Amino acid sequence: MIDRDKVMSAVRMFLEGIGDNPERDGLLETPDRVARMCEDMYGGIKEDPEEHLHKQFQAPGSELVIEKNIVFHSICEHHLLPFFGKVHIAYIPGAKVVGLSKLSRTVETFARRLQIQEQMTIQIADAIERHLEPKGVIVLIEAEHTCMTMRGIKKQGVMATTMATRGLFRDNFERQRLFLDAVKSS
Repeated sequence: MIDRDKVMSAVRMFLEGIGDNPERDGLLETPDRVARMCEDMYGGIKEDPEEHLHKQFQAPGSELVIEKNIVFHSICEHHLLPFFGKVHIAYIPGAKVVGLSKLSRTVETFARRLQIQEQMTIQIADAIERHLEPKGVIVLIEAEHTCMTMRGIKKQGVMATTMATRGLFRDNFERQRLFLDAVKSS
């Protein structure tokens, strides 16, 4: 998993690089704290996010499954700064459905790795399509990126929205509108 010694060494070098003293009182335990934090924040790198989608159930007649407001936190691979927000997912079941918690777990695993929002949106949609074989999938992510709010342009409250559609959602704007209306009603 995470090589704690390498992370701790890198944190010490980073602290020195920004001109601070890693041996001062407040920073003595920081390399170890950061290494432990990395185990949690980047644990998704070694996990298979699709493992959560294997346990499925028969649900004859299901027409639409929507799970919205799945809160996530991730780290931008470009600036190593957090981005966070909500994921909204809908799918039109084929033969089976998956437990609702499994969609959230899939999101969480993809989020716990260095990531970009555009890629994460596609990864979630593709994983659901591959494992559930639904008639259609739509994934919408709304997120705030601290690389825009803390540095660079420093614009607070800007939300990035990405969407991926598969199957019956791809070119059906009426289905997309139905999903977007359901998401807005939160």
